[in-house]
Amino acid sequence: MIPVQRAETFYLPPPSMPPDAWILVAPAELVFRWVEQRTQRRLVMPDGFMIGQRLFARVNHNRWVADCPCGSAQVVSPDDHRMACTECGYGWVRLIFPDDPAAVEAAVEDELPHLRNWRHEDDPKGATV
Repeated sequence: MIPVQRAETFYLPPPSMPPDAWILVAPAELVFRWVEQRTQRRLVMPDGFMIGQRLFARVNHNRWVADCPCGSAQVVSPDDHRMACTECGYGWVRLIFPDDPAAVEAAVEDELPHLRNWRHEDDPKGATV
């Protein structure tokens, strides 16, 4: 069985580093390390949250993702309900996940990985089951 990808299984250190090099990095912060490694530039993480803002997490082609208002997206994790954009600098924003992410993952597991898609029922962009 191929599990649904989460930030902690998607954003991994490069082969030149030990596999556990980022083990103490929070899932939402892994994307910053990953982008820094690939672009060879330093990124500054936001200090605070975008008050009153929220984004919906969804399963897209077997990955938990969230879309930034700028049009970028990143892999996220139900174990860390926040996201900040490495593209536009949009600060930390609260992510809305389903009450039971494991149940969503189980609901899509019979599909081929590239067909595994799901949206939250409260997401104004439309829910899928």
